[in-house]
Order: sequence, then structure tokens, then C-alpha cells
Amino acid sequence: MPEPVFRENVTIITGASSGIGRELAYQLADQGAWLVLAARNLEALESAAEICRQRGGRAIPVKIDVSDQGQCQRLIQRTVDEFGRVDTLVNNAGITMWALFENLPNVDLIEKIMRVNYFGSVYCTHYALPYLKQARGRIVAVASLTALSGVPTRTGYAASKHAVKGFFDSLRIELAGSGVSVTISYPDFVATGMRQRAYGADGLPLGESPLEESKVMTTETSVRSLVRAMERRKREDKQNLRGKIGPWIKMIAPGLIDKIARNAVRLDEG
Repeated sequence: MPEPVFRENVTIITGASSGIGRELAYQLADQGAWLVLAARNLEALESAAEICRQRGGRAIPVKIDVSDQGQCQRLIQRTVDEFGRVDTLVNNAGITMWALFENLPNVDLIEKIMRVNYFGSVYCTHYALPYLKQARGRIVAVASLTALSGVPTRTGYAASKHAVKGFFDSLRIELAGSGVSVTISYPDFVATGMRQRAYGADGLPLGESPLEESKVMTTETSVRSLVRAMERRKREDKQNLRGKIGPWIKMIAPGLIDKIARNAVRLDEG
């Protein structure tokens, strides 16, 4: 039996306290990965790290707000101090919104989302890149289908994910020949709890999901697809039919894609 791809692979996962990040930590721990789990909720990180150790990996929790450049720099340094290298960086930390743009009292929420979702990924990648080049490692960006098409009530979120796609697509070209791969993942609706924490027009978390969570993809299924893409150093991880055929339909019938996006969201709750 071949050795697992991520055995003793030093992997940083941002947004690792819940959802996709936490499940990714578990699945990589099953392979024996050496994990650095980063997020704002230290208690949740410590719990996740302990479970990762029980499943066969090594793991350390690091409390961090990725919107702070200095904290991102310290995250990378903490990883190098602990493990001596960085093999994989997974930029997963993110926040979202569920509100019509016209209902926002100001653009503070848009700026907050951009700082976390986009600049957080840029900061971590900037400081990790020299080590990733030494290791001929992997960069992974967890985007969203909203990186490929606009979605009502998610203007700021979609903008941040479009920025993530543009940045990492460009970086991939720059890194050609370096040995560093860049994978962008495009999950659809996944049962991560993220929508319960989504910000409404008042700038406060909704507290409940506007969707029927039992009908969306499970976190385990989403992460299995992501891990396969990471193992194979794929350019993209599109996890369902909507992600795979949507861009093609958009080229020939963009109005249809707009209609589908509108029907997928209850605008009366914006």
C-alpha cells in the first residue's frame, strides 16, 4: 500500500475551528499530517487539535485573526519554529453575508469581508511563499461558486471570492516551474454552519441559516473532494454538476445563470 500523500506533511489550515477547515484537519490527520490549525476561537482549535492527534496526526492550535497582517506573519513563523518548514498552506478562513446591498447602512461590512476572505489569504501566502518554494509545496484556496458568478444578497462575499480566484489564478502562472502548485476549490452550499454566522444588514450574525441545511452537501463529502484535488495538485476542485457546467452555461446564456442565482436565494430575507 502506498504511503499517504500527506503523511508528515506540514500543513497550515486557516479557519480550522469549524466547517470545512475542521473537517479537512481530521481527514489529513487520518493520513498522519503535521497540522497547524489557525482561527480566532482557541478553545475550538484546541478541541480539534486533540481529535487530530487521536486520529494519527500531529497538531498545534494557533489563535489568529487573518485580517491582521502581523498575525499572519507570526502564524507562518510559529509553523517554521515548530516543524522547520511549510509544505502546504490552505487558505480557508472566511466570513459571509446575507443581505441586499441597498439595505446596508454603510460599506463597513463589505470591507470587513474583503479583509478576511481576500487579504487574509494574500497575507498568509506572502509570508509562507519562500518556505513553500523550498518545499515545492502546495497552495490551496477555498473559494466558492460565488467566485464564478454573482449571487444576490452576497455582493461583498462574491466580490471577495472573485478576488481570491483572480489572485491565485495569477499566482499560479507566476509560480510555473517553481514546483509549487496552486489549487482553487469551489464548494457549493455546504453544511458548515457558516450561514448561521453570516452577517445581516445590521452587521450582526443571523443566528440561523436561511437555507434548509439538510438538503445541502455535507462537510465530509465536500472535503473528500478537496483532499483528492490537493493530493493530485489539481488546478481546480469543482465539487458538483452546478460547478462544472455553470461556467459553460454562463458563456452562452448568462441571463439564465442570473435567474438560477436569483431563484436559489430568498430575496425577501435580505
